[in-house]
Amino acid sequence: MFKRMFYITNIILVFLLSCSGGGNDSEIIEEPQEIIPKNLSLTIAISGTNTANPNGDGSGNITCTASAIDAVSYGFKVGSDAEIKSSNGEFNYTCTTEGLNEYVITVFAYSSTGNSISSFKKVAVFVAESGPQLIWSDEFNTDGAPDASKWSFDLGNGCPDLCGWGNGEKQYYTNRSDNVKVENGVLKIIAKKENHEGSEYTSAKLLTKGKFDFTYGRVDVRAKLPSGSGTWPAIWMLGANIDAVGWPICGEIDIMEHWGHNPTLVSSATHTPSCSGGCPNTKVGETTITDYATEFHIYSLEWTADELNFIIDGNLKYSYKPTVKNSSNWPYFAPQYLILNVAMGGSWFSIDPNFEESVMEIDYIKVYK
Repeated sequence: MFKRMFYITNIILVFLLSCSGGGNDSEIIEEPQEIIPKNLSLTIAISGTNTANPNGDGSGNITCTASAIDAVSYGFKVGSDAEIKSSNGEFNYTCTTEGLNEYVITVFAYSSTGNSISSFKKVAVFVAESGPQLIWSDEFNTDGAPDASKWSFDLGNGCPDLCGWGNGEKQYYTNRSDNVKVENGVLKIIAKKENHEGSEYTSAKLLTKGKFDFTYGRVDVRAKLPSGSGTWPAIWMLGANIDAVGWPICGEIDIMEHWGHNPTLVSSATHTPSCSGGCPNTKVGETTITDYATEFHIYSLEWTADELNFIIDGNLKYSYKPTVKNSSNWPYFAPQYLILNVAMGGSWFSIDPNFEESVMEIDYIKVYK
């Protein structure tokens, strides 16, 4: 009996020992520890920002840079746009809504365990309007003398250096209100028959020399022309380097010329070292306008590095585009300034003896780039 009980006890002990098996036959699996990024920072740089342009240069380009401790990747959102992933924390974006607008930039920082934190910033970005940009204008909305910050005058009869202004003109230019003024929203250049400073006629010549010039762009001038045989109104341009190099090396662009003795003909022309003044091959474009003196028309120039296009009321009338350009036939690579004037008479035509007075009216002049 005792032996039997001893035998059973040993069997139970062996069974229990075999079930416990020792600690080396099984492993304890621990859950991975979560990593959460921290100290997330975001900087936003707007392209072309300076004192004059605190909201950028108009391109709309911004660069976002993010950093965070324990982050392995980032994501960026602009407003409600879809998130864009970034492995290095850098993100470039171009804002496209024209004008000054505020954008919300949200950034996410992700850790190796997929945990994330986020932050956001607001930024105001300026986006320039598409198409040509107005860079200079005068709409003549203030009655009185022309704006002295925009216009100066040629005065006199051109003597002693260039009597008759080089064309046998008969007028004496003044800056008197009798000859030039802003009235009822238009600039009026008034040519008159009167004895003044030894001349029989007076008028005015306005120019932006020393105040505004430009290279390449578009000029629009809405004008109503004077009438009467002997009048010679012009809307034109000269190279700003004229005092250094002289004419015609500086180049001349005649956006609009009109002669009262040939009343329905309106001309556009270029003057260059290769062809100027009385050159038989002077490059001109001519068109017929019967209501030149009773209705306003828009006389335009489109000037690029490749060609000059002369346009009236939106319709192309003439182009100047030499196949091979050189300093002789293409001086139009440097700034030019604007001129408005009404001359009287010339060396090749006379003035109607019954002429008394006539006016060129300018509603506006605008320059675009």
